[in-house]
Amino acid sequence: MLEQWAQLQQQYEGDFFEFDVRGKKIRQDLTYTSLSGTKIHKVYLPKYKDWGDILKWQLQENVPGEFPYTAGVFPLKREGEDPTRMFAGEGGPERTNKRFHYVSLGQPAKRLSTAFDSVTLYGEDPDHRPDIYGKVGNSGVSIATVDDAKKLYSGFDLCDAKTSVSMTINGPAPILLAFFMNAAIDQQCEKYILENNLRDAVNKAIEARYQVESLPKYIGIDGKEIVPAKGSLQGALPEGNDGLGLRLLGLSGADVLPAEVYAQIKAKALSTVRGTVQADILKEDQAQNTCIFSTEFALKLMGDVQEYFITNKVQNFYSVSISGYHIAEAGANPITQLAFTLANGFTYVEYYLSRGMHIDDFAPNLSFFFSNGMDPEYSVIGRVARRIWAKAMKHKYKGNDRSQKLKYHIQTSGRSLHAQEIDFNDIRTTLQALYAIYDNCNSLHTNAYDEAITTPTEESVRRAMAIQLIINRELGTAKNENPNQGSFLIEELTDLVEDAVLNEFNRITDRGGVLGAMERMYQRNKIQEESLYYETLKHTGEYPIVGVNTFLNKNGSPTILPTEVIRSTTSEKEFQIKTLQAFQARHAEKSAAMLKQLQQVAVQNGNLFAELMETVQYCSLGQITNALYAVGGQYRRNM
Repeated sequence: MLEQWAQLQQQYEGDFFEFDVRGKKIRQDLTYTSLSGTKIHKVYLPKYKDWGDILKWQLQENVPGEFPYTAGVFPLKREGEDPTRMFAGEGGPERTNKRFHYVSLGQPAKRLSTAFDSVTLYGEDPDHRPDIYGKVGNSGVSIATVDDAKKLYSGFDLCDAKTSVSMTINGPAPILLAFFMNAAIDQQCEKYILENNLRDAVNKAIEARYQVESLPKYIGIDGKEIVPAKGSLQGALPEGNDGLGLRLLGLSGADVLPAEVYAQIKAKALSTVRGTVQADILKEDQAQNTCIFSTEFALKLMGDVQEYFITNKVQNFYSVSISGYHIAEAGANPITQLAFTLANGFTYVEYYLSRGMHIDDFAPNLSFFFSNGMDPEYSVIGRVARRIWAKAMKHKYKGNDRSQKLKYHIQTSGRSLHAQEIDFNDIRTTLQALYAIYDNCNSLHTNAYDEAITTPTEESVRRAMAIQLIINRELGTAKNENPNQGSFLIEELTDLVEDAVLNEFNRITDRGGVLGAMERMYQRNKIQEESLYYETLKHTGEYPIVGVNTFLNKNGSPTILPTEVIRSTTSEKEFQIKTLQAFQARHAEKSAAMLKQLQQVAVQNGNLFAELMETVQYCSLGQITNALYAVGGQYRRNM
């Protein structure tokens, strides 16, 4: 390291930087010129002369893209793609599809994040049942079938290198993931049909096998129903939606293409599709509470997904997003969030290893998700996470450099948003976004200022997106990619937080590891205690929040009531139920046999996700989860 120091300095003093990504040579500019003519380098190295200082810096900090990845896992940020990833989900798939196209219009990269309604999160189907009906399409999108998934992501090429989709779902995650993967495969089948002028032949095959009028419909932005199998899709789709994903609604590419052609398309789609499914069942028990299957069975499902990914070379999709966000939102402080999240991550590593998977086959498919609040520790959350993960992967698990790289998404803190003086929320979100961007996060969602009182409007979402864009495109110091390095405060905080996280690991280990601690409800109790502490200080005013408990306006800063609360309409609810019933009727002859086959695979300890890829073509979400309850058990909290 010492011998190569001069060479490293020289490398970063040039105007360009070259590095390899999976054998592909990437060449990017190393400098940015300000309006005043000042040349700003994207990465600055310390001007140390002492060998001890140089060595310590390289061992603990190093340049971005080099072990221990404290400053970032890639040498430079990806060009032509901001870390922007906006969260959306409301009503039926058509309404959320419209919002997705709105937030990504004009963006060179399409990075979507999907919120599902509580009916979907708990693995149920839309229904007139009193405990379900009012929740259909509220605070998230209603998705019950593979056709819903096709409509939700229509117009986005899911296998394009610049498209990335995140799905915030956990208990039924493998089923929703199977919906998504089938949607991606069928999109590529559509492209194959159009490119090879097979449209007329395929339409004839569809008309011979199906009643076209009975196939699923897409509600256009004019409110009229479109039958995609009948002619043109243009005119009633959201701006930016070219109809990709809608032409095979109600059927699979396997139904209309030769088996060998479909198999080739499927293999290529699986190896190129890019995104993340949350699927983190451990933090569900600890914080968010949307567990549906027994913990053991949920872990098996997660392992089956990863096993399928390895077998089918799914290399650009993260099989789990190990999530600290919900732990923080439930009340944990930033150190506890980080410690519990990393501990959960290592638990998945141990479980996958116990199933015979090799570390380098699955570790690159793991991603992380953190909350960014206002506390000082949040400024180093990524630095500490990357450093701890890299050292463990290298020294304990003997993983390669891809396994050592911890990649994470940040969402600004929802808990820090208040229903008093909601305009001030944008200021908090801006500072939290700055923390994240300065810390080289890989993906970022900025909350809308009105989220404390309602689902965000188009206007508030545009402002939230502007926060990121202004930092990335306008703020001069953000042109540099290692602004935190060299700060005495940041270096001290990094060491303090790292030490605190390792001490928390010891406390978890003393309770039998993550699963043992969960049996004793250690994580839940700690989160609740920290939440109570925060709320107490907030109410006494010892923890100042401008416009909430200090610096109130002349009217006392009352809680703002929304003039309109965004909710799914009755017609959207009814359309979802009607669509589901039509799907179930269309597949009534095969669904029972497919569900029985799925149960058989579970009993024989086969790979359930491989089977789900077939099951979802004929069965709805609720049908599948209820079939799996019979063989995997339902979740019951340990009291």
